[in-house]
Amino acid sequence: MGSFEAHSSKLEANMQNHILSIILFTPLVGALVLLFVPKENKNAIRWIANLFSLGGFLVSLPLVPWFWAQISSPDRFKFVEGAANNWIPSIGAGYVIGIDGISFLLIMLTTLLGWISILSSWTAIENRVKEYYVWFLILQTGMLGVFMALDFFLFFVFWEAMLVPMYLLIGIWGGPRKLYAAIKFFLYTLAGSVLMLLGILFLYFHHHSVTQVFTFSIPELYKTAPQIYSDPAYGPTVATLLFFAFFFAFAIKVPMFPFHTWLPDAHVEAPTAGSVILAGVLLKMGTYGFIRFSLPFFPDVLTHTKIRGWMIALSLIAILYGALVSLMQKDMKKLVAYSSVSHLGFCTLGIFALTPLALSGSVLQQINHGISTGALFLIVGILYERRHTREIAEYGGISNVMPVYATITLIMFLSSMGLPLLNGFVGEYYIMLGTFMVSWRWAAWAVPGVVLAAAYLLWLYQRVFFGTVTNPKNEKLNDLTPREVLTFVPLLIMAFWIGLYPKPFFKILEQPVNQIMADVHGVRVDANINAALQTEKMTAPVATTAVANNLAAPIQPTVAQTKKLQSMKGKN
Repeated sequence: MGSFEAHSSKLEANMQNHILSIILFTPLVGALVLLFVPKENKNAIRWIANLFSLGGFLVSLPLVPWFWAQISSPDRFKFVEGAANNWIPSIGAGYVIGIDGISFLLIMLTTLLGWISILSSWTAIENRVKEYYVWFLILQTGMLGVFMALDFFLFFVFWEAMLVPMYLLIGIWGGPRKLYAAIKFFLYTLAGSVLMLLGILFLYFHHHSVTQVFTFSIPELYKTAPQIYSDPAYGPTVATLLFFAFFFAFAIKVPMFPFHTWLPDAHVEAPTAGSVILAGVLLKMGTYGFIRFSLPFFPDVLTHTKIRGWMIALSLIAILYGALVSLMQKDMKKLVAYSSVSHLGFCTLGIFALTPLALSGSVLQQINHGISTGALFLIVGILYERRHTREIAEYGGISNVMPVYATITLIMFLSSMGLPLLNGFVGEYYIMLGTFMVSWRWAAWAVPGVVLAAAYLLWLYQRVFFGTVTNPKNEKLNDLTPREVLTFVPLLIMAFWIGLYPKPFFKILEQPVNQIMADVHGVRVDANINAALQTEKMTAPVATTAVANNLAAPIQPTVAQTKKLQSMKGKN
């Protein structure tokens, strides 16, 4: 008995030491297995793909208690595997992976949505079934690698590796304008990637000039990259150019206004599962890049008043523009696509407000967006499978023939618009609160986005679900099958869990948010809401760029505000 327990403990320890690699490569193993299955055996292919996607989610579940057990560890990154220079020593590249609280939440979101997306494809994909599931599983490995990589070379490999599968998913299994949408997606993303690669190489050679060591290690670059701003050889100009090299790559991926034009086309033409994974995970790579790289690498650039003003202005424009354009859409899928532009505007607002509460809210809102908008694309896809049209005018009175579907849709609509007790409210509240602490005008300009979200979603629900069935084609629509209900169950659970009890999520985010705020401001700022509200002083930035002047002109704080947060004084 003792030897069995010892063996079991050793097995668990080994698994814990390599848990990230197991999660990372499980989908890839599934793709390799599918290569040996005859393409004519479609049911076997579907079962194998679903088993490996479910397996990818199940093997990630032990990470939850193991990560929680290490939540108080002082280490910035946990479950670190590999070592610097162990992959391509001649250039200083290594297979090094690890996670903090931010990447942990995104990894769990990826494994969950990956399984749901593949499960939702069972009846939707009939052509080239084998190739579809192979590319989808490869895509999932690429996405997971982006969130795990602690080596810049490895990060860039994963960043580019997920580009090709998504291009093929849109270009082969998409709608009538699939080639146009796929090429547009590919060119936009590739253009940003080229600029980011130049930035990575500059940081790589700058690190060597400072330390005499060639390395792509992200923790090591954290130490030298911020020095570029004050380095006499380079100075603020070069640091700002480097910031924008990374900014364009991440802003295109989010996407931020005005780089958003590829998104509606990609969403509308992509298959349902492609839209779910695109909205739920791929867009988060942009916001993740801002948090993981832009903030700690270029703190002096980001806290400069003009740069920060531009970032806030673009975020506010995205919030309002995306919501207004959503109101005008006649196609359900395009409406949801433009709503993503608006919702991601809140996420970037929370990032560039540079307060711990806003940053915590931004990360949680990214998770919320993956849950809610992923569900919205599933909802649209279910109707499309039955009627092969997404035109809002084609529907009406659907709740009479599909009551279960109508109920789930209403819950997810309320979640997406930020109703209290559901997940969307918590993230938006934290973002607005953290932003208000810096400038009430910034928060005030963002508020109409919340109101407009309720307007376009409730109006859509009214037109599609309420009233009598006016179109004879809708009279005999089948309600949700058990498989379709199963795709929504975990999303509903998460929506209510985050809305009712978000404390564990903020506990997970507390340490990494504190660390990033320390990188940006040079002092530790507490991400705990109670501690943050009791901190001694807060002063708003003293000026803003002309473009953002009317939108985001900061003000001198009131006496009450001065007791809320650490000094956040911008640099002129």
